[in-house]
Amino acid sequence: MKIGLTYDLRDDYVAMGFDSESVAEFDSPRTIEGIEDALRELGFETNRIGHIRSLVGRLAAGERWDMVFNIAEGVGGFGREAQIPALLEAYGIPYTFSDPLVLSLTLHKGMTKRVVRDLGLPTPDFAVVESEADLASVDLPYPLFAKPVAEGTGLGISPASRVNSRAELPGVCRGLLAKHRQPVLLETYLPGREFTVTVTGTGAEAEVLGVMEITLLEKAEPGVYSYLNKEFCDDRVTYSLADDETGREAARVALAAWRGLGCRDAGRLDLRCNESGQPSFLEVNPLAGLHPEHSDVPITCALAGVGYTELIGRIMKSACKRHGLSCPADRRAAA
Repeated sequence: MKIGLTYDLRDDYVAMGFDSESVAEFDSPRTIEGIEDALRELGFETNRIGHIRSLVGRLAAGERWDMVFNIAEGVGGFGREAQIPALLEAYGIPYTFSDPLVLSLTLHKGMTKRVVRDLGLPTPDFAVVESEADLASVDLPYPLFAKPVAEGTGLGISPASRVNSRAELPGVCRGLLAKHRQPVLLETYLPGREFTVTVTGTGAEAEVLGVMEITLLEKAEPGVYSYLNKEFCDDRVTYSLADDETGREAARVALAAWRGLGCRDAGRLDLRCNESGQPSFLEVNPLAGLHPEHSDVPITCALAGVGYTELIGRIMKSACKRHGLSCPADRRAAA
């Protein structure tokens, strides 16, 4: 089976003039090498494609693949993660991970929380601020937590994200609106334990591989799993599996949100506990980072005893089953 690889490399976009923070969600060569090595070990033939412009050119030239392993984040707007899946659907080419609807919905954290709330799952009260005029209608108890509505990798999150009073609110929101040029999500601040939950599979077959607790060290920016804490996690953060009652409740909420939102194949969900210790949904990443050593999903899997090649195999088995394709990974496992 011939698998195309679509992705956005940090170096490519830096060469186009993007700054280092703007490319934080994009991938390093190590990620592409890791995925490609795992796919080959599982019996797949691989073909690197790259970003969407490269994909467009190669489709126009007549190239096709049995499936595309897509981890491209895209550029521009709330639909950026959905661009390549939508294009592949137009050409009838199967691909991994969630569809354009889910990827567009979940990139907008406010819209995602509305759906999760309608599913009856716990999530902190929130407001979406699109301009300074919206601040007058914010009626939430302090402290609040402020972040861009459609960023990942901790972008826009720092100790200043915790807003302790109404007097602080305008300055924090003005800064985020100006820098990130998108609405700001305000949530009731949750003071408890923080988890990220890795899920693989689709629908009824989806399962939690591990619940990882995030603990900040003395060198970390205090109180937040921020962009800098993520980038320099080796000496700022410790990770451990949470298999106690609270961890199991986090797994239950995460799995229900994954299935309710219609996410597919693999990803992760972030939760934090309120003052009563109840894990509450914060956000979902259905196109999660897959750096073998540095990304949360592979780190969680390693703690749970699931190797990187097995993780990629689980993703491919789920995607192949959805598309009604025979999976080399299944044949190798049977052998």
